[in-house]
Amino acid sequence: MASTATRTRRTLNVWPGYVDALATLLLSVVFLLTVFVVGQFFLSQELTGRDETLAKLNRQIADLTDLLALERTNRRNQEEDVRNLRTTLAGVEAERDRAKVQAEAATVSQGAAGTLDKQLEAERGATKRAQSQIDLLNEQISAMRRQLAALEDALAASESRDRESQARIAELGSRLNVALAQKVQELARYRSDFFGRLRQILGNRPDIRVVGDRFVLQSEVLFPGGSATLKPEAGPELDRIAGAISDLAKQIPADLPWVLRVDGHTDARPISTSQFPSNWSLSAARAIAVVQYLAGKGIPPQHLLAGAFGEFQPLEAGASEEAYARNRRIEMKLTER
Repeated sequence: MASTATRTRRTLNVWPGYVDALATLLLSVVFLLTVFVVGQFFLSQELTGRDETLAKLNRQIADLTDLLALERTNRRNQEEDVRNLRTTLAGVEAERDRAKVQAEAATVSQGAAGTLDKQLEAERGATKRAQSQIDLLNEQISAMRRQLAALEDALAASESRDRESQARIAELGSRLNVALAQKVQELARYRSDFFGRLRQILGNRPDIRVVGDRFVLQSEVLFPGGSATLKPEAGPELDRIAGAISDLAKQIPADLPWVLRVDGHTDARPISTSQFPSNWSLSAARAIAVVQYLAGKGIPPQHLLAGAFGEFQPLEAGASEEAYARNRRIEMKLTER
């Protein structure tokens, strides 16, 4: 019986080492989880708005974190059970020792000692089962570590692909800006040629002039007052303009998206008739009339644009007849589509 007790004590003395190892493992897991959660926080700040794959990975990480927390709770419960079993086992051994002393001092029933031995064996079996459960938890923790490592690798690969995509987008944007700048410069050259030809064709007239990047014709050159019907004498002026546009259209490359924008403007005096309920209506009708005339002269309709500003874009402030006359106009501008 003394030899049996000695073997039992040696077996039980191993448990402090197990407990220390388990505590160390638990601290390592907590540290890894802390590092992972902090890293995940900063990664989530950087990866906000990315594709659904990253969102799915984040959800998986959250699920694994919850599972790990649950496993940690279960593990703590198992360790508490082990401690309780050790306490119970120590009590049983103490009881057995007392029983042995009583048996030596006085005759004690051998059946009582046998009962205590059975209880001790039962406690040992419970301890073994608890140890098996702890081993199972350790295996589960190892599996979760492998899953976390795989998820971190997937996040790193996704971040690398995102950096490569950003670099390609930046390169394409730079190329697009260069191409657009070239198109703008090319269109500006054709615009300059167009205005130069119109100056030569129309000559120096006070009612037809260039303002900035627009060619301006006073409305009286083309329309009677309050009307959107072209005057008969407006035909030759528009024919010369149509001819200049046709010549220019043959030179402009097909891949250059250009339009001749025709804008109608009125003075600030309101108009309200059945045909034109507002200055907007009058300015729109006049711009459309010019566009339709130019289209009838062979200008491709897809390169014509009619706009209307009414009285809201005056060239000259004031209420004099001269100011009104300057503000009643048709503007032509060669621009991008």
